[in-house]
Amino acid sequence: MNLRLDLQCATAAQGLPTAADCAAWITAALAGRRARAEVTVRLVDLAEGTELNRDYRGKDGPTNILSFQFEAPPGLTAETDLLGDLVICAPLVAREAAEQGKAPAAHWAHLLIHGTLHLIGYDHADEAAAAEMEGLETVILRGLGFDDPYNEINSTNDKRSI
Repeated sequence: MNLRLDLQCATAAQGLPTAADCAAWITAALAGRRARAEVTVRLVDLAEGTELNRDYRGKDGPTNILSFQFEAPPGLTAETDLLGDLVICAPLVAREAAEQGKAPAAHWAHLLIHGTLHLIGYDHADEAAAAEMEGLETVILRGLGFDDPYNEINSTNDKRSI
């Protein structure tokens, strides 16, 4: 897998993953699905995360990850490796990991894999699609040495908020 990653850091948050970490997790999500890809990952603070969630999803407050799938401009027919952008709210990821009793790296890996799967067309809009996507995320994460993220979330959290 040939991945071109643009990692943008727009937050002063601590404990952020490295570019190598992000590349490894995204590559794992794309393994067997894409031979080449270009992805931008932007790590943001609460203010930018809140603004983007409001502007693009119409929801108040930040969300942990937003996926922006590349849409070719009209008239462009050439194949492209550009998948899109992932925007991750770093302070929210840290808070969620602590609340859910997860290692921060495990939560970061899960969110980057989740977002990458969205970029290549997976979704969790209905129960069947959610089961497929969650199963795939679990297999990928286990392959990286992480536990099933859905077994660790307590029943009061909505696991499909990601």
